[in-house]
Amino acid sequence: MRRILFCASTASHLLRFHLPYLRAFREAGWEVWAASGTGESVPFANRSEALPLVKRPLSPRNAQAVLAARSLLARGRFDAVSVHTTLAAAAVRAAALTLRCRPKIFYTCHGYLFSESGSAPRRAAWLAPEKLLAPVTDVLMVMNAEDRAIAQRHHLSASGTVRLIPGMGVDLPRYAVSLPEEERLSVRRRLGLGGRDFVFVCAAEFSARKNHALLLRAFARTARACPNARLLLAGDGALREDCVRLAEELGVARRVVFAGELSGMERIFPACDAAVSASRGEGLPFGVMEAMAARLPVAASRVKGHADLIRSGESGLLFSPDSPREAARAMTLLCRSPELRGRLSDAAARSLGPYALSAVLPRILAVYRAHFPGEL
Repeated sequence: MRRILFCASTASHLLRFHLPYLRAFREAGWEVWAASGTGESVPFANRSEALPLVKRPLSPRNAQAVLAARSLLARGRFDAVSVHTTLAAAAVRAAALTLRCRPKIFYTCHGYLFSESGSAPRRAAWLAPEKLLAPVTDVLMVMNAEDRAIAQRHHLSASGTVRLIPGMGVDLPRYAVSLPEEERLSVRRRLGLGGRDFVFVCAAEFSARKNHALLLRAFARTARACPNARLLLAGDGALREDCVRLAEELGVARRVVFAGELSGMERIFPACDAAVSASRGEGLPFGVMEAMAARLPVAASRVKGHADLIRSGESGLLFSPDSPREAARAMTLLCRSPELRGRLSDAAARSLGPYALSAVLPRILAVYRAHFPGEL
């Protein structure tokens, strides 16, 4: 029996993006293992393991994660390893460098944490380990055009081949729902929102990359132009309390809802009016695609991932990730123009076909099947 290991920094990442793939391997007769920072049980996995990962790349404790990954690879005798998220992918591939006999490693890059246009020190810091680990990156899949260009230019896979994939696939029918008005108002009341509020929603971890500080400054400008505007922030993270304090300093604390982690976004998106993301970089933004599938007009930063997904002025609005003024202008346009919102949301929904799970799943499985013909 063939055996595959799926690895990510958190079990929640595997749960959110990869269950259809674990299920496909399981149904094809493979033994499926999962590994994450916590080692939580994952559906469709025969076995779940823990890797002691710390979300600080330079933490010496991550050396323990590399040793644990080496032990896991040696014990598991896997035919294939599917690695995801920057930290877990680095730890597992570093472990593989030390093995004489190793499995075939498939690395799905959900977004390099640097760009060619970024600062030279940051680019060097993140590019160096990717170059070091390229010899054990048998198959590399990336999610946007800029990351593909980076990987090809710097030879970040063992074979030199880089596959561009349209994300991991979105369950479009799950999000393409409309709520009866009574239920829509009920969702809003539960979140502390009023029936006449114009609600912008952003679902993202509070981290420097997600750029909530700029979003809050933009919203403060928007709030002056649109008295009924509210901002719903779904998520948690290290910078949450900093953002709470910033909202107070900007005088918009009563108009921003820090909702924490929310499940069932397919019921929450339809209770909102527009979606917004100020991220400084993405692979291919799952949350933005979900919002688009829910027919929300989107204003997002002009960065890789967003720019691959959205044609500004046609299927959404793009703004500079460094300009609160430009972001506020886009948000104000959405707030004030029902006609624009309708046009953007219609075009966005029509553009999502290639990103549907039904289209992406067989495409990604074919990448694995090319290396294990007749066995998947």
